[in-house]
Amino acid sequence: MGELPQIDQPLQAAVDRGDVPGVVAMAATQAGPIYQGAFGRRALSDGAAMTPDTVFWIASMTKAITSAAAMQLVERGKLALDEPIAGVLPELAAPQVLEGFDTAGEPRLRPARRPITLQHLITHTAGFVYDVWNPEMGRYMERKGIPGIISCENATLALPLIFDPGDRWDYGINIDWVGKAVERVSGQTLGNYFAEHLFRPIGMTDTGFRLTPEHRARLAGMHARGPDGTLEPMAFELPQEPEFQMGGGGLYGTAADYLAFQRLFLNAGRVDGRQVLSPQTVRLMSENAIGRLDVQLLKTAVPAYSNDAEFFPGMVKKWSLGFMISTAQVPGGRGPGSFAWAGLGNTYFWIDPARGVAGVILMQLIPFADPKALALFENFEKAVYATLA
Repeated sequence: MGELPQIDQPLQAAVDRGDVPGVVAMAATQAGPIYQGAFGRRALSDGAAMTPDTVFWIASMTKAITSAAAMQLVERGKLALDEPIAGVLPELAAPQVLEGFDTAGEPRLRPARRPITLQHLITHTAGFVYDVWNPEMGRYMERKGIPGIISCENATLALPLIFDPGDRWDYGINIDWVGKAVERVSGQTLGNYFAEHLFRPIGMTDTGFRLTPEHRARLAGMHARGPDGTLEPMAFELPQEPEFQMGGGGLYGTAADYLAFQRLFLNAGRVDGRQVLSPQTVRLMSENAIGRLDVQLLKTAVPAYSNDAEFFPGMVKKWSLGFMISTAQVPGGRGPGSFAWAGLGNTYFWIDPARGVAGVILMQLIPFADPKALALFENFEKAVYATLA
């Protein structure tokens, strides 16, 4: 990798302005990594300098990895996309739809009109949501004493649906259920499955659910953006002895590891001569899997954790078997058919198969969809494409 000061500049400038405490960003083409940069500090105010091997909570960037694991098991005939998932997860045999609350504040539930399939879960069309973007679900959880997803308690998954499976797209705990399906049919914990079938073959040596002492020494601290725009350090760590390993958001890892995962999708599922996903699976995971449905704005119900969140407002977005797909050209950036997602702590990535380029940018602050973090992501992406022109 040569020096690319035109990419360094916007990253350094954002840190110098105090927009973010620190940032690590990397990019690659099919041939290999082309850029890495680390700027600022791991934690305010006097934390260690950010380094390329800094460990981050990658949150919902976990979802694509869990989806890839499930698709490996679809390849092997252990899971099926279009069969009722209750055959693997009996807990989902009789899903209920939340239709509101009665005058006493009790939830009104009815049976779902069709069964939940693995495809529904992977594409966020099953009807599960997050309370962060759905006040009705927040009200239900409060009424029933259900803990938040970050607790990694099994009880947090005992939620009703907001709509019938297949009727809409909405973002939620679906991939946590996919992770449980991976565990049931593989006979392994999710972390052990990932390690054997994804991380070791890909060379992802720094990604996992548990923070080792060595990882903890390289860990970026979490920060909170106050209403006045200032950033303050905050205590944050996922349970290290969780009831379940959260396939929807539980992984810690590095930019280099995640970029190695992304490169699978630039190289037809191969890495260093090993076929980790079949070319057909990579194609499936790159295509619209929700038909006429569209990805929608996530309107915050918990402003401390997320702003209103939508990538490229005005553009039609779809969901594949693992990723959000942008359907139009982004000026100066990714092309149509690119796919991407993000994590709650303002971690972001994209993969552009047509141009053969992928990028990842990691920060650690909440709320999600922080305007300054998003602006930095956009500037980084445009700088990467400018080097390819």
